[in-house]
Amino acid sequence: MERIGSLLIANRGEIAVRIIRTARARGLRTIAVYSEADQGALHVRKADEAVPIGPAPPAESYLNIAAIIEAARATGADAVHPGYGFLAENADFADAVRAAGLIFVGPPAKAIRAMADKAAAKRTMIAADVPTIPGYEGADQSDAAMLAAAEEIGFPLMVKAALGGGGRGMRRVAGRDALADALRTARAEAETAFGDGSLILERAIDGARHVEVQILADQHGTCLHLGERDCSIQRRHQKLIEEAPSPAVDADLRAEMGAAAVAAAKAVAYIGAGTVEFLLDDAGRYYFLEMNTRLQVEHPVTELITGLDLVALQLDVAEGRPLPFAQDDVALTGHAIEVRLNAEDPAADFAPAAGRILDWRPPAGVRVDAGIETASDVPPHYDSMLAKIIAHGADREEAQRRLLVALGKTVVLGVASNRAFLIDALATPTFAAGEATTAFVAATWGYDGYAPTPLPDAERLAALTLRHWQLHDQAWDQALGLADELRGWSSTGALQTVLRVRIDDGAPETHHLSVAEDAITIDGQHRVETVARRDGTAVLRVDGETLRLAHHAAPDGGLYVVTPTRTLRLEDGADGEAIGATVGTGTATAPMHGVLVEIWVTPGDAVAAGATVATLEAMKMQHAIRAEVGGTVAAVLAGAGQQVAAGDPLVEITPDAAEEDIP
Repeated sequence: MERIGSLLIANRGEIAVRIIRTARARGLRTIAVYSEADQGALHVRKADEAVPIGPAPPAESYLNIAAIIEAARATGADAVHPGYGFLAENADFADAVRAAGLIFVGPPAKAIRAMADKAAAKRTMIAADVPTIPGYEGADQSDAAMLAAAEEIGFPLMVKAALGGGGRGMRRVAGRDALADALRTARAEAETAFGDGSLILERAIDGARHVEVQILADQHGTCLHLGERDCSIQRRHQKLIEEAPSPAVDADLRAEMGAAAVAAAKAVAYIGAGTVEFLLDDAGRYYFLEMNTRLQVEHPVTELITGLDLVALQLDVAEGRPLPFAQDDVALTGHAIEVRLNAEDPAADFAPAAGRILDWRPPAGVRVDAGIETASDVPPHYDSMLAKIIAHGADREEAQRRLLVALGKTVVLGVASNRAFLIDALATPTFAAGEATTAFVAATWGYDGYAPTPLPDAERLAALTLRHWQLHDQAWDQALGLADELRGWSSTGALQTVLRVRIDDGAPETHHLSVAEDAITIDGQHRVETVARRDGTAVLRVDGETLRLAHHAAPDGGLYVVTPTRTLRLEDGADGEAIGATVGTGTATAPMHGVLVEIWVTPGDAVAAGATVATLEAMKMQHAIRAEVGGTVAAVLAGAGQQVAAGDPLVEITPDAAEEDIP
C-alpha cells in the first residue's frame, strides 16, 4: 500500500483551495502550482509551497505537463491531484505522472481514454446495455457525412465535441440550415479547448433533466454509487445550479440509474471518483450522456447529503485502501443545493468578466468553496467561476430558503457577477416546484436572454440614501474646522438638498431630500432612517421595512451597494448621456479581454446587421462578435491569435445609407 505525505495540486482557484483543505486536515504537505497571472492567488498562499509553471495562457502553464511534472519532482511530491478541468481528464498526463514514479489521484489512463472519446464511450455503453441517445459517432467527420447523419437522426439535434466537456464544442441545431455554421464553430472551439475537433451528433431531447450519478470505485473490485445530482439549470450547456437528490428521482429510479452508472464504470475498469451523466426525460426514461473521469465541480452537494469527504476518499483509493463502506451503508440525509458564483454578466448573454475583486464577503451559515478574496485578480484566461455557495437543509424547501438568505448577504464587488440571476432563478415558481429542466433559462426569460427582476422600491430608496451619505461624508472630510456635533445640523431644521444620480448606467435621476437628524425624506413621501452605518455595512429602515446592505466606494468616486436582491452601482447623475448607453455603431469591438480566434470578414465584404464578423475566446468559451449595423467592411483592425482588451476595435463597417439616415 502506497502512502502520500506530500500532494501537488495541478490546478488553481476554488478547487485547489478545497483540495488543500482536506489534504491539510490529513496532515499532508501541500504544493501549489501557478501561472504568472496567479502569482498572488489564494491557492498559492494557502499551500505550504508554490511553484511557478509558466505564463498566463493555460497551454503554457496549467496544461504544460512537463512543467507540472518537473514541479512535482523539484518539491519532492509523492502524488498529484488534478482537480477538475485543465489536465484532469488527460490520459497522457495520468501516464506521465505515473511514469515519474508519482501517485496519480485519479483513474487509470486506460479508463480516461475509454471515456474521453464520446464516440467510443457510447459504443462501449451500448455493449454494456446502458441506455444511450440515438445519434452519430462515426469516423467520417466530413460535413457531408454529418449532414446525411443529421437527416437520419432528425432535428433538433446536438453537435458535441467528441473529446472534453464543460459545454465547449457543443451546439444545439434547430434545422438543416444552421448545421454548417454549428459544425464550424463547434470544431473550432473543440480544437482550441481539447486539441481535437472531432464531433458527434445526438438527437436533442428537449424538456429533459440533466441528472448525474456519483460513483466511487477502489482498487479491490468494489464499485458503488452515492446517489444522484440534478444539474438541469445551465447556460451554454454549463451548469449554474446543482442539487442532490434530484426532485425528479424516487428511490426505485435512483437504484436503477445507480446500477446503470456502476455498470458504465465497470465497463471501463474504473477506479476512483467519477460521475456518469444522464438525460432524464419527462417519461422517466434516462440516456447516457458521458462519464466525467474526475471530481465534479458540484461534488459538495453529494458530500453534504452523505456526510462523506470525496477528496479524502480519492486519496484513500489512490493509496490502495479499500472503501470503508458498502452500497447499503450509503444513506442520503436532507437536501443540498449549490450555486456557482461566476464573474459574468447574465444580462449580456452571460459574457464573462475580468478585473480585481474590490470587496469579497462570503455569507455565514452555509458552505462556501471560494478561490478569491478581497483584492484578488480575476484573469481573463481561465474559467469565470469565483466561488460555490452550498446550503443544506432537512428538506428541499429549507435548503432553498437558506441559500436565498445566504446569497442575499453575499458581497462580491469589482467585477460583474451572476448573483442577481442566481437569486432570481432560485425564487422562481418553477425551481421552487422542482420542475426545472435544461430549458429553464430560455423558458423563464425567453430567448432574448435574462433580464433581472425590477429593483424593489425599498432597495432603491436605501441605495439613494447611502449615496447621499457618501457624498455628505466626502464633503465633511474636505471641510475645515467644523465640529462633529454640527454634522447634519441646519439652522432651518431639516436640510434640503438635491441628489443627482445614475444607477447601473441608467438615465440620470434627480431626487429631492429633506435631511433631518433622525431620518431622510425622499421626494416628499418616503422616510428612510439610518439605524446603523459602519465598516461597509448599513442597516436602514425604509418606510418601516428594515434592510441590511453592504456598500463600498468605487475607484472613480461612485458607490457600490449590495442589496438583498441586487448589486448596484451609483454614480454622479450630471446631465448627459447615460454612461454605457450604446447605439448601433459601425465599429465592432471586443466586449471583453480575450484572444481572437478568427476574423470572418475582409475589407469590401457586405455584412448584415447581426452577422458574425469575428470569434473571440475568453474564459474558456468562444463568443461571436456581431455587426451592430449592416454595411460594407471598411477595415479589419486586428488579426487571429491576437490578444485584445475590452473595447478594442476589431472591424470597421461603413453603414448602409439607409441606416445612416435613421435619426
